[in-house]
Amino acid sequence: MLNLLERPRPQDAAPPAPKAERRPVARLTLPTLLMLTAIVTIVPFAAMVLVAFAPPSGRTFPDALDPTRFTLDNFTRVLSSSDIPRWTVNSLLYSLVSVVFVLLFAAMAGYAFAKKRFPGREIMFWAFLATLMVPFQATLIPSYILVSRLDWVDSYWGLIVPTLANSQAVFLLRQFISQLPDELFEAAEIDGAPEWRIFTQIVLPLIRPALATLGIFVFLWHWNDFLWPLVIGQSGEMQTLTVGLATLQTQAVPINQVMAGATITVVPSLLVFGLLQRYLTDSIAMSGLKA
Repeated sequence: MLNLLERPRPQDAAPPAPKAERRPVARLTLPTLLMLTAIVTIVPFAAMVLVAFAPPSGRTFPDALDPTRFTLDNFTRVLSSSDIPRWTVNSLLYSLVSVVFVLLFAAMAGYAFAKKRFPGREIMFWAFLATLMVPFQATLIPSYILVSRLDWVDSYWGLIVPTLANSQAVFLLRQFISQLPDELFEAAEIDGAPEWRIFTQIVLPLIRPALATLGIFVFLWHWNDFLWPLVIGQSGEMQTLTVGLATLQTQAVPINQVMAGATITVVPSLLVFGLLQRYLTDSIAMSGLKA
């Protein structure tokens, strides 16, 4: 009986099963996929830059790969065109003004949907959010009819105003603001702070990373937008860079100059992303924190 109750000695116990070693192939799968994705993404951009710096005779590969033949003549000719500066101004106004007002309206609406209690709030929010499922092409003709009746066709009003109501921006900021502690707003209300002061001195400073992140996306959306500026900007003076560069192909402009213009359009996007990159990482870090 005592023998049955005795615990097995360590030397008698069965040796633990060896852990399965991770195969080298499994460890290399993710980095390999990421590297292939990066290459596929970078190759078109690199080809555009190489053709932009190549002489007219080097518009194809492998002629465009010769660094000894690189020239800035394509950029000089593109920038000396009377239309390119005007298109650049239109794109900057369209993008920067839209960023300011989209962030302002989205922050105000997100604050109301996240922290205010009023009848029909949830129904109104989900009805507003349902517009995300409607493709822009389905609302293009009604939007154009409305803009034409307001006599805003071929003007900055018609170009900018219809794009300021962004339901996706409202949703993102509403989710971010909902994580803020309610005690902050209750303390401000007890102190008698008006709503506008609460919004400007409490809400906006706390959601600065989210605003910067959203600002990057809104700027890129408007800077690269093609369809709406094409419909509204009917004259050469109201065209944006994306539309203007597309029209260059119909004017027998060399492909090297077209690629030079496309390279110029990428520079503002890179600058905006570089300046606001730290806010982007802060927003990602803060999105995982609970109030």
